[in-house]
Amino acid sequence: MTSIFHAADANHLLADLPTAERDAFVAGCETVSLTFGEELYHPTDTVTHAYFPINSFISQIVILHGDSRLEVAMAGHEGMLGISLMLGIEEAPLLAVVQGAGVALRINAASFQRLLAECPVLHQRLKRYLYVVINQLANSAGCIHFHRIEERLARWLLMTQDRAKSDRLKLTHEFLAMMLGVRRAGITQAAIALQTRGLIRYHRGEIIVMDRPGLIEASCTCYTEDCALYARVLTAL
Repeated sequence: MTSIFHAADANHLLADLPTAERDAFVAGCETVSLTFGEELYHPTDTVTHAYFPINSFISQIVILHGDSRLEVAMAGHEGMLGISLMLGIEEAPLLAVVQGAGVALRINAASFQRLLAECPVLHQRLKRYLYVVINQLANSAGCIHFHRIEERLARWLLMTQDRAKSDRLKLTHEFLAMMLGVRRAGITQAAIALQTRGLIRYHRGEIIVMDRPGLIEASCTCYTEDCALYARVLTAL
């Protein structure tokens, strides 16, 4: 039980909950290990559990025309997977794939929905998190349409680094091309441009962030705007 209490503190949505709410949540959840590439949900699957990542992170991917894939959201220790349960909807809207292996807290849908009624502080945080996710999805749509691949790649690397808590990221160009919805050649050109500027170094499926401030400057403003939105809406609680 101690390990679950410690894990709960590591997720920003669960940290510092009132004692009664924290105890209620911990009583209803379990720790699970998530492996890279594990598919937690497919579109239209029944959402049986909500996940609160601790040191893992999950990509949410839209699938178009049968095989075309594009990441539109990411959830790590700052968030959760299964937010649709707040709306009473138990259908998964997107493909959910583990991008960063690690541990998460998992709670079944019925227990989670019951806790929403019993835990007003947690409920309020999750409503605010839903607002953040809606805004980030809207911003992502604009980013994908208007911003250059190099800017988008810098943003994506920063988002991944935040959740992985490491400067070393195990990523192939093929994987990045799928996540950003572009051709591999576009990722290669963008990565070369960032490496030439001394911002990253990549070799054999690994990208190392060398200059985070420079990478933030190279990124589109979507990254800093997303961080500011999260801080404004959630950190103040």
